[in-house]
Amino acid sequence: MSELVAGRIIRHAERLKLSHLTDTAEQLCQRADDAQLGYREFLDLVLDEEVAVRESRRFTNALKLSGLPHRKSLDEFDFAFQPDLDPRKIKDLAALTFIDAKANVCLLGPPGVGKTMLAVGLAIAACQAGYSIYFTTLDDLVRNLSDAEATGRFRKKLQTYLKPALLVVDEVGYLPLSRAEANMVFQLVSRRYEHGSMIWTSNKSFSEMAQVFGDDALTTAILDRLLHHAEIITINGPSYRLKDRTLTAEKGDRH
Repeated sequence: MSELVAGRIIRHAERLKLSHLTDTAEQLCQRADDAQLGYREFLDLVLDEEVAVRESRRFTNALKLSGLPHRKSLDEFDFAFQPDLDPRKIKDLAALTFIDAKANVCLLGPPGVGKTMLAVGLAIAACQAGYSIYFTTLDDLVRNLSDAEATGRFRKKLQTYLKPALLVVDEVGYLPLSRAEANMVFQLVSRRYEHGSMIWTSNKSFSEMAQVFGDDALTTAILDRLLHHAEIITINGPSYRLKDRTLTAEKGDRH
């Protein structure tokens, strides 16, 4: 490739903000020569490389802004440790049709059984597929909304939780809410109803939710919208957090 043509390609790539092509034009041309690619194959190679780089950058940036507590994918979940949990249900959810349907997922069970890890894994899968995601605990959510309301920014802050295609609300039920806080949760669930998907994790059964929201009528209104289009998965098994500790103790007993 002549220096004149090479320079023109780089200038055009810079104007079009094709950053990967700007940096790798010579290498891509060499790869095309080595593989004896046709014109269409070479064009496909250039575009494929650019899309891959942009998608990787988008995914990385989205994860940084998502609030996820960790980045463990569903591949890292040990289904063998929770034999009562059907892996097929999780794999079906990982197809993400529930997001397109604006439906919800509720993961219920005692602390430590892997609810948050599954929720994070599904969120990562959604992010990889191009959906916008956001993760929050219920405690952080109501605290942030309460602070925003106190300074006249409630509606603006509420948008943080309304915009994502998938909102993960973790640890529902660990702390009881005031009526004002429960009303904020109702507004969120009501606004997202049939407009965006949520994943809820909770250590409480639905029959115990009135203890969380403090009002029977408000609880019914929240659950009615949350569960109308929802997949409910209950996990009853050993604690992941005690898994390694138990294994260590067993090894110690053998010595």
